[in-house]
Amino acid sequence: MTKRIIFGVMAALAASAGLSAPAAAQYQNEIRHSVAPCQGSGPAVWINVTDIASSRGTLRVQLYRGTRADWLEHGRWLNRIELPARAGSMQVCMPVPAAGDYAIAIRHDQNGNGQTDLTSDGGGMSNNPSINIFNLGRPGIDRTRFSIGREVRSMSIRMRYM
Repeated sequence: MTKRIIFGVMAALAASAGLSAPAAAQYQNEIRHSVAPCQGSGPAVWINVTDIASSRGTLRVQLYRGTRADWLEHGRWLNRIELPARAGSMQVCMPVPAAGDYAIAIRHDQNGNGQTDLTSDGGGMSNNPSINIFNLGRPGIDRTRFSIGREVRSMSIRMRYM
C-alpha cells in the first residue's frame, strides 16, 4: 500500500470512531446532565443560570459553534441538556467538544409543551446580551460568542421573560 492509501484508511477509521477534528463535531447530541466534566480539566462551561421564574417546566441548554452559520439555526446545536426547572438559580455543566469559539442559548419552557411561547417562556444567552422586541430574542453571534481552551470556564446567564 502506498502512504496515501494508508493515510486515507486511517483517516476513515478515525472518523468512524468519532476521532475527527473539532470542526467535524456532530450536531444534535442530547446528553444527560452531569457535573463530572466541570470537575475535571475540561473543556466545559460551568453555568450559573439565574432569575429562573418558576419550578414549572423544563430548562433547555444548548451549545452552538460560535459561527453565524450555526448560531440559533434549527438543528445546528452541538450539545443539548434538558433539566426540570427550579425557581431562582441552577448550576449546569455543559461539556464542550474541543477548544474553540461557542455560544450558549437557554430556554425555560414553563408549560413543558416543547414550543416557544413568547408570552410565558424565558430565555438567556452567553454574555447576557439585551433581548428586546427589535431583535426578537435573537442577538447576533458577535454578542454571544465566547472562546474556551481546555479549561473549565465559569459563566453566569440571566434568564429573561416577557
